[in-house]
Amino acid sequence: MKEPAVSADPTQTLAFDSSCHLFSGCGFGTVAPGLHSFLFEPIWGNTNGLYFNKPMLLALLGSIIVVGFFWAAFGRAKVIPGKLQMVGEAGYDFVRRGVVYETIGKKEGEKYVPLIVSLFFFVWMMNIWSIIPVAQFPVTAIIAYPAALAAIVYVLWVSLTFKRHGFVGAFKNFTGYDKSLGAVLPLAMVIELFSNLLVRPFTHAVRLFANMFAGHTLIVLFTIASWYMLNGIGIAYAGVSFVMTIVMTAFELFIQAVQAYVFVLLTCSYIQGALAEHH
Repeated sequence: MKEPAVSADPTQTLAFDSSCHLFSGCGFGTVAPGLHSFLFEPIWGNTNGLYFNKPMLLALLGSIIVVGFFWAAFGRAKVIPGKLQMVGEAGYDFVRRGVVYETIGKKEGEKYVPLIVSLFFFVWMMNIWSIIPVAQFPVTAIIAYPAALAAIVYVLWVSLTFKRHGFVGAFKNFTGYDKSLGAVLPLAMVIELFSNLLVRPFTHAVRLFANMFAGHTLIVLFTIASWYMLNGIGIAYAGVSFVMTIVMTAFELFIQAVQAYVFVLLTCSYIQGALAEHH
């Protein structure tokens, strides 16, 4: 049995033995996607020290693309917008009105619009890399990136809570303090404190990571399976697998936008909770 081949090429995502097919003597387990689909050799440096790899490059390029797009759209804004400005305004207005205003409110939320817009388009761009040829990898499928974004939101949420309510008010906010609970109040406070300060940032990051990780794995699975079964009578099966690859790619396009939306929606929900008066 041949071992899975892990490419030393840092741009290679679908690392597998291309000579392995159905009925050729090797099982699908030999070429199936695994951990190697999420590991990349450094483009610069080495894994024992500082290094720069493909996901980092995609994150950097994604940041440049997002900044460049809005710079081009609004750098010389006109009263009668051109096509690019219209697209930029539509995207900006969607997040401002559909997410920020609806969740936080216009008065309180206006100051947070730039942050939420930046988060939405950055996360969306990081997700979209999954279906772009050559890139073929969602940066958010590596937990470090969603965790870093969730940490930024977490620090903002906690600091806003203390700033708005003071220490005592923030404590009540985090613990869901409610005297009407009676004897179960201490237990409820411990559960709420644990849920808010530990579980909430964890689920905020993992929700994005898990969806992108699973989506990428499925697309890679059907892509490799299409190639693996492209042999003899297996060509019929390969056709079905290829159709599933297209279907999963289209579905992933939808999920990529939804996950960016959910991430910023939860962010706005946390900010709204920090600003709201505790009752």
